[in-house]
Amino acid sequence: MRILLCNDDGVHAPGMAVLERIARKLSDDVTIVAPSGEKSGAGRSLTLTRPLRIRQLGERRHAVAGTPTDAVMMALGLIMKDNPPDLILSGVNRGANLGEDVSYSGTVSAAMEGALAGIRSIALSQVYAKAGAGENVSFAAAEAWGERVLRPLLDAPWAPRTLVNINFPARAAGDVLGIRVVGQGLRDYGETELIKGTDPRGFDYYWLKLAGMPHTPAHSTDLEAAADGWVTVTPLHCDMTHHASMAAIASLYS
Repeated sequence: MRILLCNDDGVHAPGMAVLERIARKLSDDVTIVAPSGEKSGAGRSLTLTRPLRIRQLGERRHAVAGTPTDAVMMALGLIMKDNPPDLILSGVNRGANLGEDVSYSGTVSAAMEGALAGIRSIALSQVYAKAGAGENVSFAAAEAWGERVLRPLLDAPWAPRTLVNINFPARAAGDVLGIRVVGQGLRDYGETELIKGTDPRGFDYYWLKLAGMPHTPAHSTDLEAAADGWVTVTPLHCDMTHHASMAAIASLYS
């Protein structure tokens, strides 16, 4: 099995080293093509106004001066063109990609690009609980549970143009409750905060603080399950059409 690794934290990020160790438990045919620097929150953005540059850092290890989507496109269209991957793993992201994060996440977007190309693709993220953790984020849960959550997905049937989003809880590996398949949650945007500060020159700036999580029966969303201590597995699809609304919208124009 040929595996392509990507992320949005950059090719040298600690989570990439974790992902490589996980991937090598599944295959010895691993190629890394990732952004040269951090591109968190880049979503599915493409670099269209300047040329893309690739730097080979070692055998089957490349850095792309662009976004996660750029990196996957360069991998599939150039670096691995003659030997495309059977599986794309993106991550392990430093921080959660839960709820509406999937719309902004470069980690999920790299997996989505793979899914659009018809390749089985999985995004992996490590939740952390303490704000301002800096370089002290622990990937212990991802390291211990990564192979365990991935193996059942490798030979399972997948619908076309779908991907899987996995989040590891902010717990010690031995305290993880297990694996749950859950739907995508949605935060309460009424609780989103803009935290104001002032720089040394007297100009205002703002930090975005995400809203709190919802509370649903049986804690059925990825937001809640991850907070409760579960590894969350959420299937996503690239078709954003809301099919249930098609007839109603069409009737407006008949």
